Amino acid sequence: MSEETPAAPAPSGDANKPANKRRANRIAAMQFLYSWETSAPKDNTSAVAEFFSEQEHPREYYAFAEELVHGALEHRDESDTIIRDCAKNWAFDRIAKVDLAILRLAIYELMHRRDIPPIVSINEAIELSKLFSTAESKRFVNGILDRIKERLNRPLREAAKD
Repeated sequence: MSEETPAAPAPSGDANKPANKRRANRIAAMQFLYSWETSAPKDNTSAVAEFFSEQEHPREYYAFAEELVHGALEHRDESDTIIRDCAKNWAFDRIAKVDLAILRLAIYELMHRRDIPPIVSINEAIELSKLFSTAESKRFVNGILDRIKERLNRPLREAAKD
C-alpha cells in the first residue's frame, strides 16, 4: 500500500500465540479490509494483489484471505445494512474501523460461506476483536453477531452439505 496508507492494526493480545493457517488468513483479510476502509483504493484488484504480495508468506498461502476480502467487499452494502439494523442505539459512523472490518468479514462468512459453520465464523470474529481491539469491542462484536445468528436458517455447528 502507499506510504500514506495507515498501517493495519497490530495485535493487542498475545501476538506470540500460534495461529493456524485459516486464522492467519482471517487476520490478513481483516487487516486488508481495515486498510481499505481507511484509504479506499480506486482499484481493489491491484490493492489486493499488492497487499498480499507484501505479506509474510507467499501469495498462494493467502488464497482463503483473498476469497474473504473479495466477498466482504462485494457484499459490503448488505453487511453495513445488517450492522445498522443490529447496532441499536449506536451510530454507524462511531463504530471503530477495526471492528467494522471484523464485522464485515464475519457477516460475509455467516451470510455467504455455507462451507463454514456459523459458530466458527462468530468465534473467529471474537478472537480477532480480542487480538486487535478492546474488551468493549469484543462484547460489541459478539452482540451484533449473536443477533445475526438468531436470523440464520441453518445449523450453527455444521457446514452446509450442498
